[in-house]
Amino acid sequence: MQIIIKDTSGMAIYEQIKEQIKNAILNEELKEGDVLPSLRRLASDLHISILTVQRAYMELENDGYITNVQGKGCYISQKSNELVKTHLLYDVEENFRLAIDSACKAGCEIEALHNLLDQVWTQANK
Repeated sequence: MQIIIKDTSGMAIYEQIKEQIKNAILNEELKEGDVLPSLRRLASDLHISILTVQRAYMELENDGYITNVQGKGCYISQKSNELVKTHLLYDVEENFRLAIDSACKAGCEIEALHNLLDQVWTQANK
């Protein structure tokens, strides 16, 4: 996993770290039990303060994505599989909202949406 910090992003550095690690977990690039780089190593690699990395890791731990084992490091949490599923279902819901909004603007009826969903589902699962 490679973390890239962009000074021009407008997002705090700890948030960039947090979001990139979270996305790596959600995309299954990082899996349950994988170890994250140590605070010192990541701070050194990114040329940033240890406190910045610590804040990112602390927020990830508070959100349930990682577990800090004192003296051993930070690991991807066992709960992360449930978090991934919840996050992905939230994305599905948001995409449904967008699709429904577009369908309403097009004057589409719910039965037509159901048929379209069935067609898309069938094509995706071939």
